[in-house]
Amino acid sequence: MINGLTKTIFIVEDEPDIRETLAYNLSQEGFKVEEFSDAESCLEKINKKAPDLLILDLMLPGMSGLDLCKEIRANKSLSNLAIIMLTAKGEEIDRIIGFELGADDYVTKPFSVRELILRVKVILKKQTESLESVEEVEFGAIKINLGAHEVSINDDEINLTALEFKLLKHLVQRRGRVQTRDQLLGDVWGYSSEVTTRTVDTHIKRLREKLGSVGDYIQTIRGVGYRLNNQG
Repeated sequence: MINGLTKTIFIVEDEPDIRETLAYNLSQEGFKVEEFSDAESCLEKINKKAPDLLILDLMLPGMSGLDLCKEIRANKSLSNLAIIMLTAKGEEIDRIIGFELGADDYVTKPFSVRELILRVKVILKKQTESLESVEEVEFGAIKINLGAHEVSINDDEINLTALEFKLLKHLVQRRGRVQTRDQLLGDVWGYSSEVTTRTVDTHIKRLREKLGSVGDYIQTIRGVGYRLNNQG
């Protein structure tokens, strides 16, 4: 967890020993982890439900780590996805290319698992603080003033309850990424024992109604949860 939020990490590594060791240790630290042995399957999952951070091997079968990084950075809805590059290569040119494509950090094999986990925590903490420090957030026709707790649609203010505001803020800050009902329960409600997934659905329905013409920004991902997207 980072600042009380459960973070999801995807690992793309074709060497099973490395991948499984990282997954185990990150899980022990409280992260939700998913493993991939190739870039293509990871990209497919990212397009459905993006993680908070991606640990990405440079040399992969098929699509390379650099190509996957390029694909991710070309998608504006994935701008908040942090990327740590892994590689057996130590040449400076690889690090330069990786950073130019948008990697947040670069680790050369062999590496200390403890050090990598520390880097993960630092990046995610900065990411969370950066999101929370922004006073005003815009997404399509929606404008949110985080300090004043005000929301407007096409400059017309709408009235939300404190919980509705928190729910919308959470979705906007993770725009383009699917949020499961369990994630929403944990991050917005704090896993209250009295809250059920039906409560999440009810609040989403009310929020959509209050958002009016842009209520369909909140997309239902059947069997999973919700995603904020203004591209239909």
